[in-house]
Amino acid sequence: MHKISWGIIGCGDVAEVKSGPAFKKCEHSELLSVMRRNAEKAKDFAKRHQVPHWTTNAEEILESPKINALYIATPPSSHLEYTLKTIATGKHIYLEKPITLTVDEALQIKTALKNSTSKLVVAHYRRKLPAFLKVKELLQENAIGNIQLAEIRIIQPNKNKLVAQTDENWRLTPEISGGGYFYDLAPHQLDLMLNYFGKPNQIQGFAANQSSFSSANDIVNGIMTFPGKIQFNGIWAFNSSISKRMDSCKIYGEKGIIEFSFFGDKVKLTKLDAEQIFNFEKIPHVQQPMIQSAINYYLSKEENPCSLENGIEVMKIMETFTK
Repeated sequence: MHKISWGIIGCGDVAEVKSGPAFKKCEHSELLSVMRRNAEKAKDFAKRHQVPHWTTNAEEILESPKINALYIATPPSSHLEYTLKTIATGKHIYLEKPITLTVDEALQIKTALKNSTSKLVVAHYRRKLPAFLKVKELLQENAIGNIQLAEIRIIQPNKNKLVAQTDENWRLTPEISGGGYFYDLAPHQLDLMLNYFGKPNQIQGFAANQSSFSSANDIVNGIMTFPGKIQFNGIWAFNSSISKRMDSCKIYGEKGIIEFSFFGDKVKLTKLDAEQIFNFEKIPHVQQPMIQSAINYYLSKEENPCSLENGIEVMKIMETFTK
């Protein structure tokens, strides 16, 4: 295998800019087919992005001998089905987050992968973006000394701009999304914490539906302890006023603080009275660095940039926080 030939199952809002174009722009990669249940939208996507084939039937992509990797970008309720079917074909998988609705579903995928030639990468793409790589570099350089505490604050209105807009807001239906905006946004943030600090030793959380805006929890409060006695606390609230909007992570060390936004391109390092700002250019297709790493992994040129096991750990944290 010298090239990855992709099919996309679910060419919706996420695939439009964040990921879709990257499959054609990455090295050793081509995009051959896209699928969406709405024929008009599938045809329109294929035309605008110069994709040679489109369909409303996922089986056409799964059975195509020309395609050797699938990007599964449907809502989470169908991730298990399509992932198991893809594993059965031996094709490789780039799986959107959250990887499944539950930990039990994720473990079914793990079992299926054991005796398969398929390789799976989870689309926790932020770990490959320059700003978050810089944070990891600062931590590895011991820029703020021994880490004491990591703190996340995601506070947004119930109609917020951080999630992609769709005709039907399925993200607020737990049976489809897994659990509201928290399940849509938190995987990226929690994955970065795992990437920075390792697997947590203790996890505890609380969740509630305070506003009854939907059937999903709109506030989640989680605490963890990481190796080295590093403490973590995070709050995800989707019921606040616009004036209180916040998107922040602060990592406190004995010698300073690292601060950044999950949706920004700036990292701030504060030590004593000195402050240093690192600015990064926006990447047009934010998933492209991770997709390139996934391609390199499929071609045996590098290690898995984000394994299924990483995704399972994120799912375990989210379930503990909310149940």
